[in-house]
Parts: sequence; structure tokens; C-alpha cells
Amino acid sequence: MTSGNDRADDPTLHETTPPANRALLTLAAVLLAIPVIALLWVDSYARVDPKLGPWPFFFWYQFLWVFITAALTYTSYRIVLVARPHRPMHEGDER
Repeated sequence: MTSGNDRADDPTLHETTPPANRALLTLAAVLLAIPVIALLWVDSYARVDPKLGPWPFFFWYQFLWVFITAALTYTSYRIVLVARPHRPMHEGDER
């Protein structure tokens, strides 16, 4: 049988948001900004050479960024999980 004081004494429950590691969150934001900056800077890849098979640089460079962006997004996701660990705020919030 539990009483109302059990919840107040439980150190795993709290009323505030968990502290976040701002340095890691900044790193995650930088990783997410890299593909945006790289693809918005069109002058850096608006050319034909070097070709990769029949594809001009303009096309294969953008296609390459699809995979790079996926890797950077996943890395950012993992960093955010470390930077903001989940702690249940209320009893029964174990997700």
C-alpha cells in the first residue's frame, strides 16, 4: 500500500524538466545546420565537372548529401538523447 508521501520521497520523480547539456545540444544543432548551409551555397556545386559516370557534379553532389544528411540527422538524434536524458516527471510516465 502506498501513501501520498511515497511519491514526494521518490528521487526519480520531479516537478521540473531535467537539466540539459547545452554544449551537446549546440553540437547537435551545428550538425543539423551543416547540410542546410552546404546545399544553400549553390555556387560551390553549380558546375558540370567532375562527372561521376554520366552524372554531372551538380546532381551527384546533391544526391551524396542525401546520405550525409541522414547520417548527420541520426548522429544529432543520438546526441540529443544523451544531452537530455529522459526522467519521468510523473508516476506512470515510463515511456
